[in-house]
Parts: sequence; structure tokens; C-alpha cells
Amino acid sequence: MKKTTTSPATFPQAEIGREMKGADCVVECLVREGVDVIFAYPGGASQELHQALARTDKIRVILPRHEQGGSFAAEGYARVTGNVGVCMATSGPGATNLVSAIADAFMDSIPMVAITGQVYSKYIGKMAFQETDFYGMTLPIVKHSYLVMDVRELPRIFKEAFYLARSGRPGPVVIDIPKDVQQAKFQPVFPAEVEFRSSYASATQHATDEQLKQVLGLIAEAKRPVLYVGGGVISAGGEKELRSFVEKTNVPVATTLMGLGAFPETHPLSMQWFGMHGAAYGNWAVDQSDLLIVAGARFDDRITGDTSKFAAGAKIVHIDIDASEHNKNKRVQLAIVSDVKYALGRLNELADVLKFSPPDTKAWQTQINVWKIEHPFSYEASKHIQPQEAVKVLYELTKGDAIIATGVGQHQMWAAQFYRFNEPRRYISSLGLGAMGFGYPAALGAKVARPDKQVIDIDGDGSFMMNIQELATAKIENIAAKAMILNNQHLGMVVQWEDRFYGSVRGNTILGDESNVGSPDNPDALYPDFVKIAEGFGVKGRRVIKKAELRAAIQEMLDHDGPYVLDVIVPYTEHVLPMIPAGRTVKDMLLK
Repeated sequence: MKKTTTSPATFPQAEIGREMKGADCVVECLVREGVDVIFAYPGGASQELHQALARTDKIRVILPRHEQGGSFAAEGYARVTGNVGVCMATSGPGATNLVSAIADAFMDSIPMVAITGQVYSKYIGKMAFQETDFYGMTLPIVKHSYLVMDVRELPRIFKEAFYLARSGRPGPVVIDIPKDVQQAKFQPVFPAEVEFRSSYASATQHATDEQLKQVLGLIAEAKRPVLYVGGGVISAGGEKELRSFVEKTNVPVATTLMGLGAFPETHPLSMQWFGMHGAAYGNWAVDQSDLLIVAGARFDDRITGDTSKFAAGAKIVHIDIDASEHNKNKRVQLAIVSDVKYALGRLNELADVLKFSPPDTKAWQTQINVWKIEHPFSYEASKHIQPQEAVKVLYELTKGDAIIATGVGQHQMWAAQFYRFNEPRRYISSLGLGAMGFGYPAALGAKVARPDKQVIDIDGDGSFMMNIQELATAKIENIAAKAMILNNQHLGMVVQWEDRFYGSVRGNTILGDESNVGSPDNPDALYPDFVKIAEGFGVKGRRVIKKAELRAAIQEMLDHDGPYVLDVIVPYTEHVLPMIPAGRTVKDMLLK
């Protein structure tokens, strides 16, 4: 999509503001967009913006201890609310430290606006101190990038940026603002709405009734139908329509990790989530389906494995707001460009009007239930605390009523396997990009957005270390996000691949002293001491090694009224199962 130049005259309801600096205009634009919190780290090129923020009491400014932490926190805020998360950094290294979160938001379709200071306009392109071409370097990982060269464009650009971030398929937008633009004085004209020449940017696509009647006709003929539900359903706010549709049609549901909670996992028609480490029964059901209805998902490789053999016997319907996803990874029989909430809602209405009768799928449901009984998510008991056990106990003690953030690795998969999600926006994880260090800062953003909820980061020792400095943010900002570290002293997921495919040769995957590795049986060698580190930040911490103390330790964490670090020592020998090796098929699934 190309950026258009639009004069104030285009907006008949535009409002003319008082004279102000560009930086004050930025703040006014944020207020007008309903922004109540921004995660921002200052520097020379963004100092004017911070000074402007200091002049308002309408926006809470949270100072992260690293720009990456702040941008992941903005994502956490966006993921639990559906609102646009906002982060800000200075030019050069400050801006480049936002790149992982911007790419993460792009991969997972998260609405975010990243504001960056830039060097003076006259120095752009001259390799000035702390200059980077942030506009250029982020183009492949954003919905749109802006470099603001005229202060008069700020109101329009911010209006467009927030619209783009939250509309259609959500995603990140970058606004790069030179320091002289921030300092320039002008009388802003605030547009009441946005206009684009491109219909891609402004039009909401809706499925036609003819297309949706085809879907109902395919369901009526199916013997083994399955719904494959992704994060697009949650982005669209379509979970109620989804549940109604499932209960009208009796079609069982398997979600992606992004789609966790879009359909209640304790519902009889739920097969939880499927894919590389997903439920065996969900994978088998998709593989053996004769009709696969895909709603708000993109046929990611961790879901499909070998695409040529994915759901090979099924007719496939793909409903998605983004037409570019159709037939990109998998050829389908019926591609429908539509807001998925609308499509599901209209399917329900048409089913009533047409007096739709669901197909007889009793035999299919019976088969799925047999698979569920014979191959549930499970683990073997041990004298030590098993990581899966820690997640299960957390689920029991919170009664499923918590927001769970995760880092990236084995713990990320175990959190999804052993914590049941019955509501959307409760599982907050970096899934498309798989960015380690995501968990705790994302938990901070989630807790800021939902202070009424328990927010727990289930993390690994490797992933937690990557943004451990955000404990300072939690303490100083009084953000009561908890961290439960499943500490196995290794990069667990990489170790699992080493065990399965590399003869257990350790290629830099031990996080402590290789000659004396810490473990539940060798606690004196555990490294580092997360409890002491937490205490150094002024955060309460506890280590638990004995299984008999696990439940009480988790309860203590939950009862504590501030941030908390619970260091749960677990063996490194556990593998995440099931597992479909990368690029393989369901028939290659490892169950033990």
C-alpha cells in the first residue's frame, strides 16, 4: 500500500488546534486515539517527545529497562486488550532494539504503533550520530512505515497509523520523527477520519451469502468435518459467533496456538490445539478429515508439516481477511476473503433461515473421543518436580482464571498443553517469530492492561535471562506480574532436538558450568541464583526443589501482592511430546 498525501480540506469535519510543538501534537494525537499508556525509553532524538509527555496527565509513561522489554510489553498490552499497544524509543540503537517486537507483532498480527525519534532532517542520510534508516529497515515487517518530514502531516499520519494498526488484519506501524519536526511549532489540523486511495486499506471485506451457503452445503455432505481455528478469530472478536456455529453444526474444533481460547478447551467438541507439539487427537482428526474449514489461520509450517500431505483427503475452505494468505502455503477448494466474525455470524443466520440440519457425525465424534482417551497430553511421574506438573498445579490453583504469558521453548509448549484456556486473550506468547525474552515484559504489559487478573509468565531459565532487567520495571512501576521459571539449566527445546536428531551432542546448550551442571540432584551447582537476583531488584523470590513443596510455593506466589519470581527446579531430560518433526507428516508423529 502506498502512503497518500491528503490535505486538511479533504476532511470537512477536521478540527483546528492551538499552536503547539510537533512533540505536543504527537501527545495530543495519542490522547485522541485513546492511548492511556506508553512504554518508552528516552534518548537525545526522542527527548522532546518525553518532555511533551511530562506535560500531560492523560497518558501513563512506563520506563522499561531495555527498549526490547518496552516493545514486548506494548505487545502484551495489545494482546490482552485488542487495543493498539504503543512503544517509543530514540534513534539509532534505541530504534533498532524495537525490531524484534515489531517483527513479532507482524508475524502474529498484533496491533502496535512504534514511535521513534530520528536525527535532524538535515542530517538524514549522512551517517549522523545514532542515525539509522529505520523507515527502510522496517518496511518488510510492518503494515506501514512513516518518516515524518513535515510537521503539518503529524495529525494525519497518526490517524492513519492507528487505523492501519487495528483494522483488517492487525499489525505494527512505525512512525519515525526527526528531532526538528518534534521541535517545530505549528497549528495542527486534526482529521476526524482517514481516507485512502487504496481499497485494501479502507474497505472491510465480507463473504457473500452464496459463498457461505456453499460452506453449509459442504458441511451437510461431510462425514468427518473439522474446524481449524487461528488467531484471526480472536483478532476479529468472533469467539461467540464461533461457539454458536460449532454447536449448530457439531463440527469439532482444533485451534492453533494463536487461536487458544477462541473456543473453550473444556468443551466436548474441543480438540485443543494441534500442530508440531499439539494434541495427537487433533492432528489425527485434521489428517483424516474430509472437510477442513479454516477460519483466521495461515497454514503455518508448524501446523502443516509437509503441506503436500496435510489434510490430503479433505476439501478445504479458507476464510481469512487477508487475501494474500489464500493458496499461499496450501491450495484450497474454496477461498473466502472476509472478516471472520462477520462470516461466522452470517453462517449462523443462514443456518437458521435455511433450517440447516447438521450431518450425522456420531461415528466421527466417537473416534475422536477414543483418541482423546487413549492419547491425552501426559507425562511420567518422577521423584522430582516435572515441568508439566508445575503448569498443571498452577492451573488448578488459579482455576483457569489467569493470563499466562510465556517465553519461547519447551515451557511455552507445556504451558499450552497443561493449562486449559476457555477464553480468548489468556495465552500470550511469541508464536510466529518465537522470540526468547518475550515472556516477562509481555506479562508486564498484560498486567498493566488487566490489573484485575493474575498474570503469570511461565518461563524457561534461558528465555527469562534475556530480559531479566524488567524486574526493575515491575518493582518501580508496581506491576504485580509473576514469573514461574521452569529451570532445567539448559536450552531445553534445543537440547530436545539434540537428543532426537544430533546424537545428544551438546552444542552450547548448557547454561551453567558444563563440568558441574546444576539439577534437582545437584542443587549447589544451580546457576544463576534467580532468587538473589530478584531480591537485588527488590522483588520477592523463592526457589522450590522438593515436589512436596510445589503447591504451597505456587500458592505463595499467587498470594503475594507484588511482582514475584518462583524458581522451580526441574530435570532437563523431559521432552515435549507429541512431536511431529519439522517438515514431516502426522504419520511421523513421535508419541514417546
